[in-house]
Amino acid sequence: MDEKAPPGPNQVKTPRLASIDLLRGLVMVVMALDHTRDYFSGATFDPTDLAKTDGLWFLTRWITHFCAPVFVLLTGTGAYLSLTKGSMNRGELSIFLLKRGLWLVFLEVAVVSPLGWAFRLDWTFNRLQVIWVIGISMMVLGALIQMVPAKSIGALGLALIAAHNLFDGNRAAWLGDWWKLLHEFYLFRPIPGKVFASLYPLVPWVGVMALGYGIGSVFLYPAEKQHKWLIRAGTAAIALFLLLRLTNIYGDPRPWTPQNSGLLTALSLLNVNKYPPSLLYLCMTLGPAALFLAWSAKLPEFLSSPLVTLGRVPLFYYLIHLPVIHGLAVLFSYFRHGDAVWLFQDPFVAGRSAHPFPPGYGYSLGVVWLVWIAVVLALYPICRWYSRVKSRSRHPLLSYL
Repeated sequence: MDEKAPPGPNQVKTPRLASIDLLRGLVMVVMALDHTRDYFSGATFDPTDLAKTDGLWFLTRWITHFCAPVFVLLTGTGAYLSLTKGSMNRGELSIFLLKRGLWLVFLEVAVVSPLGWAFRLDWTFNRLQVIWVIGISMMVLGALIQMVPAKSIGALGLALIAAHNLFDGNRAAWLGDWWKLLHEFYLFRPIPGKVFASLYPLVPWVGVMALGYGIGSVFLYPAEKQHKWLIRAGTAAIALFLLLRLTNIYGDPRPWTPQNSGLLTALSLLNVNKYPPSLLYLCMTLGPAALFLAWSAKLPEFLSSPLVTLGRVPLFYYLIHLPVIHGLAVLFSYFRHGDAVWLFQDPFVAGRSAHPFPPGYGYSLGVVWLVWIAVVLALYPICRWYSRVKSRSRHPLLSYL
C-alpha cells in the first residue's frame, strides 16, 4: 500500500507555510515590474548592456532575475509539502503533477503566448517561457518521485545546476540541435511556418525544481533548526557566487570585466547569464532567497499579509497581470499616438530595431515604476477575492488555477 507521506515528521499534517507564500507573492509583484518595463519603457537598449545602460535601468531589470528561480524552486518545495497534508500519496501526486504540467504547457502555448503577449490568435511565433518550463519540470518531477527518494531528487537537481555549464557553447555542439532545446536559448520550427522560441531551456530549470522538492523537508524542521539551515544554505550560495565570479573560473559563460567606473564594474559582476540560468545566476538569486525565508517572520504584517495573499494564487495572478499591463499600454498608446498597431504582436518579435515604433514611444523609468505600482494595487483585490474562493472550496478544478 502506498504511504500518504514520506516517513518521519512528514506524516504530520501541517498548515500551509506562510513564509513560502510570502516569498512567492513578493517575486510575483517584482515580476510585474519586468513586464511593465517591456511595454512602457522608452529605452531603446537592453538594460543589461553595460555600454548603454545606467545603474537604475540595470537594477530595474536585475531585481526581476529573482522571480523565475524562486518560483520554480518553491513549486518543487510545494509539491513535497503537499504530501504532508495527507490528501495525496506519491502515486496521486505523480498523476497530479503530470496533469497540471500538461495544463501549464497548454496555457503557455495556447493562451499566454498569443493572447497575453500578442493580443491576437496567431501562432506564427510562440514563446516557451516560465509557465512552459514549470509544466515540463512538473512532469519530470512526477516521474522522479515514483523512482527515487526526495533526497536523491534534490541531489540530482543540485548536480544539474552545478554541472550544466560544462556544456556551454561549442563544447556541446556534438550533441546536436536537441541539446540546444534542452540547454540553450533556441529558435526551432517543428511545423512549417511556426517558430517556437525556447527562452527557458529545460535542463537547469528541471534541476531547480528537483532541488526545491529535495529540500522540502527543511520546512518541516522546528523553527530554530529551519532558520539555521536556511542561513547556512543562503550564505554558502552567496559565498560560492562571489568566489567563482571574482575568479571567472567557472559557472557562467559571460565573464565579468573591469569597466570605466566602479559602478559599472560592480554591475558587470552581477551581469550573469539567465538564458540558460547559469550556476552563478542561480547562486546569486537563490542564496538571498534562502536568507529572506529565514528572516521573513520579521516583516511587518501590513506588508506580509498582502504578499501572502498574492502568493496563494500565483497562476491566477500571472494569467491576469500580463493582459492588464498589455491592455494599459494599448490605451496609453492610443491616447498619446492615436494608434497601437505595434502592440498587437509579440514584443520579442517587434523589437525596437526591427519594428517601426513611433518616434518618442515609451516613457521614463519613473513612469514605468508608477504604472507597475498601480497595476499591482489594482490586481490585489481580485486576487484576494479568488484566494478566499479557493480557501472556502475544495473543488479539484480550483487547484489548476
